[in-house]
Amino acid sequence: MNGVTDPSTLLAAYDAQLRARVPAALPAGVTVERDGPVLRFVGLDGGGLVTYADLGGLSGDELDALIGRQRDYFAGRGEQVEWKLHGHDQPADLPRRLQAAGFEPEEQESVLVGPVAPLAVTMPVLPEGVRLREVSARADLDRIARMEEAVWGGSRAGIADSLEKEIAADPQGVTVLVAEAAGAGQQAVPASDGVVSAGWVRYVPGTAFATLWGGSTLPDWRCRGLYKALVVHRARMADQRGYAYLQVDASGDSRPILERMGFVPVTTTTPYVFRPARRT
Repeated sequence: MNGVTDPSTLLAAYDAQLRARVPAALPAGVTVERDGPVLRFVGLDGGGLVTYADLGGLSGDELDALIGRQRDYFAGRGEQVEWKLHGHDQPADLPRRLQAAGFEPEEQESVLVGPVAPLAVTMPVLPEGVRLREVSARADLDRIARMEEAVWGGSRAGIADSLEKEIAADPQGVTVLVAEAAGAGQQAVPASDGVVSAGWVRYVPGTAFATLWGGSTLPDWRCRGLYKALVVHRARMADQRGYAYLQVDASGDSRPILERMGFVPVTTTTPYVFRPARRT
């Protein structure tokens, strides 16, 4: 399917190759359980995840029971759980049934797929004084978390925890990049110790896809090409490993940049999250 940009063909490949996949090497403490058509990821930093390729035609009371089992399982653990809903999932009343069971929708993102080859022949263009560097040490992962906290607020330590475990489990399966501003003359970035943006790429063996994650950038460094440079660099890394396509769940801010780079929107994804009541 190299070079294919037809949305329906790309969506079919995305459903078949990326959804409901269990990594060959799971991070420490993470397990995967099957309940009918869904996979339940347990032990992730930040709670559980429910995913699936499709629901096998379940509807009505049977679907409500499936949803209720996921909610009750994680409520029993005192953990939140995300049900990853896609815009083309069936049945059409699935969002209503999730909400009736106590799952609340969060911000919708667009699922985009882009061909690697056209991006891999270009070079990332960076602002003066900024470099890209591959990292894996915990100190660098903590710097990424502090940058994310400066962008989004709240604690983001879970990012460093989860990346550290993922790298330990499968060091060849993920590459983490930071964009660093060097020199005292740059805008102040003390909270993140010079990290102004970061992103990572996961290589999905046995598929045509590598997937892109992260991409947050400090406010003073936006609109200077950092996000695009991180995408191009990761495309070059995916190309070296033989992957034909990149996939990303994109925010409304990122989607226009990616579309200009040749990515194609194929569906949407919305996290439906259940948070159990706090135990007293």
